[in-house]
Amino acid sequence: MAPTPASIPRAIFVEYAKRAVVAAGPEMARLSARGLSVNHTQGITLGIIVLYIAVIALLWNIPYVKYLLWPFKMLVIAFHEFGHAITACCTGGRVKSISLDPREGGVTHMVGGISAVTLPAGYLGSSLIGALLIFCGFNIVASKIASIALGVCFLLTLWWARKDWLTIITILMAVGLLVGCWFIKHAEPLKYVVLFIGVMSSLYSVWDICDDLILRKVNESDASVFAQRYGGSSQCWGVIWSIVSLVFMIGGIIAGLAAFPESASQQEDDSKKFIPTR
Repeated sequence: MAPTPASIPRAIFVEYAKRAVVAAGPEMARLSARGLSVNHTQGITLGIIVLYIAVIALLWNIPYVKYLLWPFKMLVIAFHEFGHAITACCTGGRVKSISLDPREGGVTHMVGGISAVTLPAGYLGSSLIGALLIFCGFNIVASKIASIALGVCFLLTLWWARKDWLTIITILMAVGLLVGCWFIKHAEPLKYVVLFIGVMSSLYSVWDICDDLILRKVNESDASVFAQRYGGSSQCWGVIWSIVSLVFMIGGIIAGLAAFPESASQQEDDSKKFIPTR
């Protein structure tokens, strides 16, 4: 389940951020040793990520205005449920249906599978997807590839949710947005849409984990069920999964900086050669 998160105290985020930075320290050191630097185009992308974080955090806690985020929250909830569903299929289970609700979250009805894998796969899966989208958001061609992969994920989710109209409408709108961006300035806007969805997915995972498992202590959360079956407390698993989510996000940013040093003009030229549109 993925209920709507409440406002999270700054102290919790600061503490988690410190732990994530410490965990990512060795990787950052290796990149530094290789002479990793931030060029102008990458600096703009980093600034946009910071802007997205600020805008999402602001909109999340303003009454009525926060509803502007609902379409993107629905997508992130879809990622969460997709994580449950795909790991269930990979571990011998069967997915009966998926349904989404912007207020109450989502639910995946499945039979079988290995619960030790499927239970954390919702939070960690959506965090990993978010990190991969952030990584791809540093480059236009990579964003094109990411949009194709997202389309496949959405089609699978659409198949599992074929009886839930809210899920169907959300996914079709998302697909329409991605396809539309392909035909604007050689898909340059696609890069920023993919980046926004990635940041939203990464942050939503952390906020939802904190709200579900640490602050409100929801008894029916994924971590609560996990703790009942495999030991520990839901709060303990919440902290661990939150740290892993932040490490994923930081890793996606570092990997994007290392892999895509091209300038904006170089990216546009490359985009013209990879499934060209206009």
